[in-house]
Amino acid sequence: MEPAGQPVAVRTKKDHLPALSGLRAFSAMNIVFYHFCNPKWFGPLSPIVESGYTSVSFFLLLSGFVLAYNYSDRAQKGQLKAKNFWIARASRLYPIYLVALVVSLGMLMEEWHARSHAQFAWGVILTPLMLQGWSPSLSTFWNTPAWTMCTEAFFYLIFPLVILWKRPKNMGQLCAILLGLWGLGMVAPSLYMTFHPDGVVHASRYTDGFWMRALKFTPPPHIPSFLFGIVLSDVDSLIARGSRKRFMLGAVGMAGVLAVLYFGDYLPFPMMHDGLLMPLFGMAVLGLAGHNLIARFFGLAPLVAVGQASYCLYILHFNLWNLIHDHHFVARLGLSRFDPWLSYALLLTAAILAMKFIERPAQRWIRGRFLGTGTRAPERAAPRAIPSILFSGD
Repeated sequence: MEPAGQPVAVRTKKDHLPALSGLRAFSAMNIVFYHFCNPKWFGPLSPIVESGYTSVSFFLLLSGFVLAYNYSDRAQKGQLKAKNFWIARASRLYPIYLVALVVSLGMLMEEWHARSHAQFAWGVILTPLMLQGWSPSLSTFWNTPAWTMCTEAFFYLIFPLVILWKRPKNMGQLCAILLGLWGLGMVAPSLYMTFHPDGVVHASRYTDGFWMRALKFTPPPHIPSFLFGIVLSDVDSLIARGSRKRFMLGAVGMAGVLAVLYFGDYLPFPMMHDGLLMPLFGMAVLGLAGHNLIARFFGLAPLVAVGQASYCLYILHFNLWNLIHDHHFVARLGLSRFDPWLSYALLLTAAILAMKFIERPAQRWIRGRFLGTGTRAPERAAPRAIPSILFSGD
């Protein structure tokens, strides 16, 4: 029996949305291709691969959507305890993050030679604490993709407060808020393009100035995208899963994203981070959260399986690829003719194994140790409908 006056946790059964995991599989692999590919390997698809960095913006938006989808109802009922929420999120985020740093220890030698002693010391301190993203110059220290986890950790920190904000239940008002967040997301890129603070008129993926790094790698510019995802969850609740609108939204969203990525070289690079693609990402999410042909395709079991391992793939792939090739692993096996596809397969295999034998066991241990094993706390009883972390399943 519950003590009088204490809120009783009542879990509401959520719809399973496996297509979003399938979409994450494509997005995560496109980041891998973006970092390690020769455009010739992909023929006519090479422009889409060259714009693979936009997948991170999609993941950050999806994170807001997923967290709100899983936790909003309980938060409004007073059943969300911030401490339990943070422990549950840390149990998912940190173990494999730490493993990735261990795998990347060889990178520290390069960091030592490339940076001042003071920068190196700060990088070694900030990176394990997931704080490196707040320093533009150190944001990619040690493990290049790990800056995203700094941003995600910040979103987790503010989520218990943000989710309590009263939001309208009217479709028109919600769409107006989404429009405002879209505009807000383009403020920082617009300022960059107006004032050229790094002295570069036409910025590209190779622009590495302080302010470009701040725009790409620090948490504040990504906040509108995260909030957009939260409000998008409210819109999702107003549209029936089987509605034909979802198919149209999904088709337009996916086609629009592919078109923008294909012509990405002709579009302003700063705008490609969060702002420009926000509405298209939102339409794609709403479409794949429904019951339609597009959702059925992305909900295929192999894609969902890869999507569940996408966080491990993302956080491990950069320095693991370097290890494989620095030690000529594929060449020593006499299989160079199958590269880079064999290397991609090795990364994916390593991600799945890391998820099964490191990520999930560590998560269970931490939750059992700090949240109790006899009963499940409301904050960690999130339905397994879709993931409540950036890349992998809850």
